Amino acid sequence: MLRLKLSWCLGFLLLAPRLLYAQAQPSMSLKYLLQKVSQSAPTLLTDSSAILIKEAQARETGLNWLPNLKLNYQANIGTNNNVAGPYFGYGIVPSNNRGVRDESNTTTVLANLGIAAFDWELYNFGSYKAQNKAAEADIEVQKTQFATSKYNLEAYTIENYLQLLRLQEYEAIQLRNIERNKEIRRSIRALARSGIRAGVDTSIAEAELSKSRLNYIELTNQSKQIQLKLSAISGLPYQTIIPDTTAESKLFGQSAEMKLFNADTLNHPLVSYYSSLYNSSLQHEEAVKKSYNPKVLLQAAVWGRGASLDAEQNFKPLHTGWGFQRENYLVGVGITYNLFDIKRKQIKVNTQKLTSQYALNKLNEQRTLLNASAIQADANVSTALERLNEIPNQLKAANAAYRQKFSLYKNGLTDIIELNAALNLLYRAEIDLISARYSYVQALFQKAVTENQVNTVINLLN
Repeated sequence: MLRLKLSWCLGFLLLAPRLLYAQAQPSMSLKYLLQKVSQSAPTLLTDSSAILIKEAQARETGLNWLPNLKLNYQANIGTNNNVAGPYFGYGIVPSNNRGVRDESNTTTVLANLGIAAFDWELYNFGSYKAQNKAAEADIEVQKTQFATSKYNLEAYTIENYLQLLRLQEYEAIQLRNIERNKEIRRSIRALARSGIRAGVDTSIAEAELSKSRLNYIELTNQSKQIQLKLSAISGLPYQTIIPDTTAESKLFGQSAEMKLFNADTLNHPLVSYYSSLYNSSLQHEEAVKKSYNPKVLLQAAVWGRGASLDAEQNFKPLHTGWGFQRENYLVGVGITYNLFDIKRKQIKVNTQKLTSQYALNKLNEQRTLLNASAIQADANVSTALERLNEIPNQLKAANAAYRQKFSLYKNGLTDIIELNAALNLLYRAEIDLISARYSYVQALFQKAVTENQVNTVINLLN
């Protein structure tokens, strides 16, 4: 524990320049960034629109029970020159059943017809209910897909936020390294002017200083690229996305509380999504079965008809064909069932069963992966903590070695090569400290994401 506290103190000292910069540019908490992402991310806006589409489709499905009432009126001019014989009729217009005569007669006839036809699938043995349940299951799938997209986007945001935090801490380390190289260059110039050191040492020092500056430029570019990524999904100006450097220390101070969190894999977004897929497939399976059930139909029709051809087969003037001369109605209840649908139903249900089995396998696979990820996350946290406890020893030794080499160099007892080696060792130790801190925080968030405890961890940062 003493080592861990020492590492926090050293980390604070290393971050001091960065904290001074943060005073000029206010930092942004991870919680606030996640809120902005939830409100502005294009992916989430698209998925929320998809939910509205599914809800509209469900309302459409819910009205499948409505009957049909078709109105038709027509006025026609043509011939009524028929022969006897059966035929199939299609549509709602009754067939001509008169006009058969011995000789052909193509005299024009005017006829008009008005029809109101009503049909209602009154009962279908649960098919409507099964269709509505399947539509509701589709809505649930879309909602869980939205939750999954939000979950993935949260994980993406957290990862980039931590990366940005690490890079900006690297920048602070690089600035310290630049200052050390400047200090070495000043000493070399003073020693070179006095003739103690060769001029080549000055060139080497300039090269090392230039290398440090180039590394800093590359780090700032990497930070900007991540800021642009976060800006694209949050809608915030990239310059304002400055990570809170105190977040790590807050998590270090509450690491004990994190060990008390219980994994909530039952309500994990990925599990919920695949569970909804499985349930939706089962509901569609039931809908397929019910769609081939017998159907009880209520049908009715009224129609009126007139023609310029009278009952004695006399062809009258065309204008006498206007108006209805006969009115009829027909009401009936029927039941229909296609015996060949038995085979169709069997094939289609078997196909849907395979889809259900696939969804169940994906659900079990996701549960297994989450359990494995949780175990791996615990191992990563333990390893990162051990590494963090050991880093202060390396940093302390590297710092002492650099100071000793620098003192020896200024007294002419060592060369520039050994001094640069000591400087690089110190720089590497400082980088390793930041890497260790990042690895620990990343492991904690990986554990939180895997165990569906992101909000709990975020609340610890307040």
